[in-house]
Amino acid sequence: MPQNKRESLIYSVIMCFCMVLWMSIYNVSLHQGGLSLGSIQAGWMGFPIAYIFAFCCDWFFVSKLAKGVAFRFLLPKGSSPRRMVLTISTCMVIPMVIIMSLYGAVEGCVHSGMWSTVLTTWLHNIPFNFIMALPYQLILAGPFVRFVFRKAFPVGSIAA
Repeated sequence: MPQNKRESLIYSVIMCFCMVLWMSIYNVSLHQGGLSLGSIQAGWMGFPIAYIFAFCCDWFFVSKLAKGVAFRFLLPKGSSPRRMVLTISTCMVIPMVIIMSLYGAVEGCVHSGMWSTVLTTWLHNIPFNFIMALPYQLILAGPFVRFVFRKAFPVGSIAA
């Protein structure tokens, strides 16, 4: 886990990249009926704006909220580092899924012009995104990003 603001920024940039890219491809594939080269291309094309939006939500709002809830209500004093990582990651995924599902619904309505479906699309997307994002974060992206981050930036190599 990051030890200071600079580390947290670098870690967030990497984690957001991994999560948003995968979830963009997943969502396009979901709406196009399956994974294909076309869904990967469409996911990649929509990625830059989604990444900027997701990173801003994460950095300015969700991370503070998630850490506040985790440390205030869910993590007893002296919790193990593993428990802290799992709890904070879960607390991050929940609001990010809600926010980014809305983003995806709005983006879909921009392309289709069917604005009357924003609410139903958003509510439909939330459970599908949650069942993909949480396991992906806990099992693949989280461990991978922590490994890459610590190999690139050993503890204490980035000054506060």
